[in-house]
Amino acid sequence: MDSLTEALLSGAGPDEIGRHELPSEYEAAHLLAADVGMFGGAADKDVRKALRVGPVPMPELAPDEVVVAVMASSINYNTVWSATFEPVPTFEFLKRQARQGGYAARHDLPHQVVGSDAAGIVVRTGAGVRHWKTGDHVVVSCVQVDDQEPATHADAMLGAGQKIWGYETNFGGLAHYAVVRASQLLPKPAHLTWEEAAGVLLTAATSYRMLVGDNGARIKQGDVVLVWGATGGLGAFAVQMVKNAGGIAVGVVSSERKAEALRRLGCDVIIDRNEIGMGGDAAPDPQRTIELGKRLGREIRRQVGEDPHVVFDYVGRATFGISVFVVRKGGTVVTCGSSTGYDHHFDNRYLWMNLKRVIGSHAANLQEQAECNRLFQLGHLSPVLSEVYPLADVGEAARLVQLNRHTGKVGVLCLAPEEGLGVTDPALRRKIGAARLNPLRDPGAPALAEVA
Repeated sequence: MDSLTEALLSGAGPDEIGRHELPSEYEAAHLLAADVGMFGGAADKDVRKALRVGPVPMPELAPDEVVVAVMASSINYNTVWSATFEPVPTFEFLKRQARQGGYAARHDLPHQVVGSDAAGIVVRTGAGVRHWKTGDHVVVSCVQVDDQEPATHADAMLGAGQKIWGYETNFGGLAHYAVVRASQLLPKPAHLTWEEAAGVLLTAATSYRMLVGDNGARIKQGDVVLVWGATGGLGAFAVQMVKNAGGIAVGVVSSERKAEALRRLGCDVIIDRNEIGMGGDAAPDPQRTIELGKRLGREIRRQVGEDPHVVFDYVGRATFGISVFVVRKGGTVVTCGSSTGYDHHFDNRYLWMNLKRVIGSHAANLQEQAECNRLFQLGHLSPVLSEVYPLADVGEAARLVQLNRHTGKVGVLCLAPEEGLGVTDPALRRKIGAARLNPLRDPGAPALAEVA
């Protein structure tokens, strides 16, 4: 173990952290460019075969960057895409970025450190960093932007230079250390543990932009919101946001186990997709789409009395046609992803003749992320961790997500030696209560223990 890591784990303060040299290499979950094509035409592209954990070199620090000692991270579906080299190998993104020259050239390496979430401690700051200092406890946004591009200053997500860190860039968060831009940082909520905080920002901020912010559906009191995959990371945060806004959350899940988890989140209406004939991830044919849409619509009207104002869809090909059909006249379908496939089919008559809208949404700009992070700081939103793995077992954690056998977020301990660490406001934690902080975890899970 290098001296900086030893100092961090012993609780060193900022001055002592600054006295230790950065290690020349560090442990990280990474992919190898040589493995692109390893799956060929295999039906099961098992991410455990591609994800490796081992030493990688520490990159040079740019003036607008910081090095974060990553205490914990989490699995997002983009790590599954990276590790299956689909829809395109992410090494293509790194080559494209390197063509800019300068510090961007560092990203084009024979390995890619993946991961788009992190919570940890700032251990180095570049010469141009103004608002962060060594020793700060932070969470890391997945969004990197080009602040010299005009569009960034209207909405960072519109900028051509916007990239997702740890997916379209190198030096991601599933590692002992990460290199990030200063504009990716926000303060870590003080009452959360490292692993709780690390499972929040990407998915929660994405859900916030989709539902709450000016760039999304802008839900309001009384809105009926249909949430597909309501116990996934995105969906579980979406349910909380609908409830916070005074809306009526209608969650769709695939099993009784997930339905029980959704009850703990306080979802108003819970529908098992199998009970309406929607087993599997295959996209239904056009006639079947309408039939399933009618079944789902009848069930929602039976329990709520009306059709949904908004449909929250990140599932994609298997659900999108039904989403367009089932949302009410003048309603909105908002989408941020396609975990079952990107090639969506829907009957356009139900869109144009009923004045419905489809909004595409991607991650969140820094202001939206800061607004969302504030809700966690206030205790108005809660983490949705279900399981936590050590970094050495990151392949197993990603496989769980790949097979959709998880609920909520799957956390990964990086430098943190155990769960339950990192809380600096235990009073607020006790006030909120452990059960509210971890609604998707079993009552005996380690992170539910009271923090002194």
